[in-house]
Amino acid sequence: MVLALSFLEAPLKFRAPGITVPLGLGIGRLVFRALNIVEVVLLLGVGIALLAGPRSTPILWATAAVALLLVVQLAAVRPALAARTRRVLAGDPHTGSRAHLAYIALELVKVGGLVVLGLAASAVI
Repeated sequence: MVLALSFLEAPLKFRAPGITVPLGLGIGRLVFRALNIVEVVLLLGVGIALLAGPRSTPILWATAAVALLLVVQLAAVRPALAARTRRVLAGDPHTGSRAHLAYIALELVKVGGLVVLGLAASAVI
């Protein structure tokens, strides 16, 4: 989901015919809100699975890393992006955002953490 939405849907929606920046931002807000809700629910599921079943140190570390990255995204970066979106929708022509770059960087690291978590859970590492 992270790969599909963050690295495919997000940049491609602005290339679709008829999509304006305000419309694309509105779609993005809805899509990423839904993604973040699903991520939190899945993280809670992983947490419950860790409490109920066997766990290894790599699984615990990978889960903690992914959880920390998600918390940083939700608590620090998403509010800054939301403020930027409100400014753009209000007509502010400023389009650059360091918060956007931070979100992308965190997404890349989170994908790596999810790969490690998946490998650890399947006992490959």
